[in-house]
Amino acid sequence: LAARQAVGDWILFTDADCWLHPDALNRALCVAKSDAADHVTLVPGVLPQTCAAAAWHVVFTLSAADWISGVNQGRPGAHLGAGAFNLVRSDIYHRFGGHERLRLSVVDDVKLGLLVARAGGRTRGFLGGSDAECHWGPTLGEAIRIMEKNFYAVVDYRTGFVLGIVLLLWCVWGIALLGLLSLTPSGLGAVAGMLTLFFPALVVCRRLGWSLPAAFLAPVIFPVAQYALLRSMVLTLSRGGVRWRDTFYPLPQLRRGNLR
Repeated sequence: LAARQAVGDWILFTDADCWLHPDALNRALCVAKSDAADHVTLVPGVLPQTCAAAAWHVVFTLSAADWISGVNQGRPGAHLGAGAFNLVRSDIYHRFGGHERLRLSVVDDVKLGLLVARAGGRTRGFLGGSDAECHWGPTLGEAIRIMEKNFYAVVDYRTGFVLGIVLLLWCVWGIALLGLLSLTPSGLGAVAGMLTLFFPALVVCRRLGWSLPAAFLAPVIFPVAQYALLRSMVLTLSRGGVRWRDTFYPLPQLRRGNLR
C-alpha cells in the first residue's frame, strides 16, 4: 500500500525486525548507480545466541552464495531477493505490477527478484552482515521452526525434488559416517571431503566477524538443514497449507498462485 503512494525514484522494502546501518541505504544507492542496477538486495546478518545457531546461519548464507554470484555475474535465469533489504527502482517495480503479482507467494521477497529479472532489470546482491541485521533464529530450534513456512515454498512445493535432494545428501553423509567408523584410508578420505565444508564456512565467519567454532560446526549443520526442508514439506502437506499471521492459506491455492 505504501509503495502505491511512493513518489521517489527508489523504493526500499525491509522487515520490521531489521536494523539498518545508518549509511547502508546511501551505499546501496551508490552501488546501484555505479553498476547501473535496478535492484539491490542484502542477505541479512543475524544476532545468534548460540554457536549452533551461528553455524546454521553460516550454512544459510552459503546456500545463498550461488544466488548472489548468479545475479552479480548476470547469469541467465538468476534472481535473488531478501526481505531484510530489497531496494528497487520505482519504474521497474510498477512495470512488473508490484506486489499484486506476489499476493499468494510465501517467499515474496525472493520472487520480487524474479520479477525484476523478468522485467529486464539488473540485480546486485551482497551479504548484509551488520549493514542489515535481523533478530531471527537466535537458537537452532527457533531457526528450524521459522523456516517451516518458507523452505517448501522456496523449492516451489516440489515434493519429488525435496525427497530426492534430502535422500541424496543424507546418503552422502551416511557414507562419510560409515567411512569414519571403518577407519580405512578411503573411508577417512570421505570424511575429510565432507569436512572441507569448513573452509567456505570460515570465509563467511570472517566476513561476518563471528568466531571459529561456528565454522567448525557448520559441516554438521548441513544435514540439519535438509531435515528442516523435509520438516517444512511434511508439515505443509499434513496441514494442507500454511498458516501465517492468523490466516490459513490452502496448499492448492498457494500452488495456483505461485510465481515460477
